[in-house]
Amino acid sequence: MERIPILKMGDLLLVTIQVDMHDRLAMTLQDDLTSRIVKDRARGVLIDISALDIVDSFIGRMISNTAAMARILDARTVLVGMQPAVAITLVELGLTLHGVQTALNVEKGVKLLQRSMD
Repeated sequence: MERIPILKMGDLLLVTIQVDMHDRLAMTLQDDLTSRIVKDRARGVLIDISALDIVDSFIGRMISNTAAMARILDARTVLVGMQPAVAITLVELGLTLHGVQTALNVEKGVKLLQRSMD
């Protein structure tokens, strides 16, 4: 089974999605990420979706739900690298990403997480 790597950077976990997401992979990522938040005592999660051209309603809900789970586990979530077409699609689908902050790139996302954790 394919998995998306989760990298630890201090108190943060970095997830860079470089493949097309399908439902089963999204659910596996959600399980892996919540387990790693607990195991590593992460205080922040950075999800890079810059390689994704399409985000459907299921993937959008999965990102929102993952952020909610992270918040319950005392970690903040920042989504970075969203393509304009993805943002348009999310708005057209009426999806809001509650609890998910956004930033243009990984560097700005890390700074945002570090400020929010201080």
